[in-house]
Amino acid sequence: MTSPRAERIKSMLEQAFSSALVAVEDDSARHAGHVGARDGAGHFLVRIESEDFTGRSRLERHRLVYKALAEMLPREIHALNIEAVSPEDDSPSRTQ
Repeated sequence: MTSPRAERIKSMLEQAFSSALVAVEDDSARHAGHVGARDGAGHFLVRIESEDFTGRSRLERHRLVYKALAEMLPREIHALNIEAVSPEDDSPSRTQ
């Protein structure tokens, strides 16, 4: 499901990371009524592949993603499920 917020997240990540391949899914509907999301903040699945992640730990990669989206946290984004990979990673969920 794509939403205006998901499109904004995608755009912000593409601007923050060089040559990034970004996919964002708005997963908010599955969390309707969730205590932390009652104010309208959404749940999103984010998959990003960027050379900027090469040589960085999973924690460092997630911190970079959160930093890139800081202006949307926590009012517009309640939760992120992040898959941040580099082109060199051997990930079974890797897309083209």
